[in-house]
Amino acid sequence: MIYFDTAASYPLLPEVKIALNNAFDDSYANSSSSHTLGQTVSNAVETVREMLANKIGAYPSEIVFTSGATESNNIALKSLISESGQVGFKNHIVTSQMEHKCILVICNYLERSGYKVTYVNPDDRGLITKEVINKAITDRTALVSIMHVNNELGTINPIEEIGRLCCENEILFHSDAAQSLCKVPIDVDKQNIDLMSFSAHKIGGPKGIGAIYIRDLRANPIYPVIHGAGQEEGLRGGTVAAPLIQGFGAALTHFSKYYLDFEGTNIKDYLTNELTKNKITYFVNGTDALPHLVSLTLPETDTQSLIVANADRLCLAQGSACSSKTMQPSHVLKALGLSSEHSFKTYRISFNLNVNKREVDFLINQIIFWSQK
Repeated sequence: MIYFDTAASYPLLPEVKIALNNAFDDSYANSSSSHTLGQTVSNAVETVREMLANKIGAYPSEIVFTSGATESNNIALKSLISESGQVGFKNHIVTSQMEHKCILVICNYLERSGYKVTYVNPDDRGLITKEVINKAITDRTALVSIMHVNNELGTINPIEEIGRLCCENEILFHSDAAQSLCKVPIDVDKQNIDLMSFSAHKIGGPKGIGAIYIRDLRANPIYPVIHGAGQEEGLRGGTVAAPLIQGFGAALTHFSKYYLDFEGTNIKDYLTNELTKNKITYFVNGTDALPHLVSLTLPETDTQSLIVANADRLCLAQGSACSSKTMQPSHVLKALGLSSEHSFKTYRISFNLNVNKREVDFLINQIIFWSQK
C-alpha cells in the first residue's frame, strides 16, 4: 500500500516503536505509586512533560496529558462552563467554519448550554485573518478558538496576530495544534496562546495520547471534563498512560528531523509539476500550505473510480478522516466556496516522510488514466 494519508495519522516512527516496547516492558507500574518503580515511571512521565513544555515555550506545570486533541479541545472549550453550569455575562465564542469537526460539535453543545457562537469564514487563501476575528468579537466574547494549521488544506493561520488581538481585548485564545506541532514553530508566549491542543499520532507517535497546554494552570484551576483521583493536576482523572507518554516523547524528539529532511524533497512541487506537464486540469485549495499536504481538486478526473480501482494499492483521502466516509462534501471546502461537485472531486494528499518519486508517479499515472475515461 502507498500511504498518502498522514494528515489522518502518521505511521509510528522507528524510534517510537523502540520507546514503546521498552516502556511496556519497564514502565508497567502506576506512576502515582509511592514505591521506587512507581516513582521511576513518574519521572519518565515528567521528563516528557518538560520536553513538550520546552517545545512550545511553556512551563511543565502548564501541560496536562490527555487521550488526544479531541479530549484536549473538549477541556479547552468546556472549561467555560462553571461547576454550577451557569453562563455568565461573557457568553460568546468565536470560531471558524474550517475548524476540526470536534470543535464544531463542542460549540454546538455549548450553544445548547446557553452560549452564542459566531463561525467566521476564511479568505480566498484558506486563512482565518485577524481582521475577520476583530469584526466578530464583542464585549461578551469569552473565547476565540482558531486552529493553527488546517487539517484538510495545510494552511497556516496567523495565530500570533489573532492571539495579540485576543490579549488586547482580554479574551481567552485557544488553538488546536494537532497538525502543527513539530512542523512549524510554536511559542505560546509570543503567540499569546491561553490554551492549545496536541495529539501524538500526528507526529509519528502512538494513538490514544495527547496533551493540552493551559496558561497558569495552577493559578487558574479549570473544571475537569473527566473526574477521577486527582491525576494531572486534578483536571484529567484516570491512571496516567505512561508507556504512551514515553512514545509521545520519542516522537517529540525525532519527528522534526524527519520532517526537515522531507521538506528538502519538494515532493509536492514534483506532483503538481508533473500534472501540469501532462495537461491534467487541477487546482490547489489554499495557499502556502505545509510541504507534506495538498488539497487537490481534479474537475475532469473520475476521482471516485480512481479510489475504488486502487483500494488495495492507495491510501487516499477525500476530506478529513473524520468525514471521509460520509456522503456529504467537506465543510472546509464548502467554507472556501467550492461546489459539491468539486468537493467530491478533491483529494487531501498528505505524504509519508519517506515517500519516493516512484510512489508519486503511480498516483500521477492513475490520475492521468482516470482523466481520459
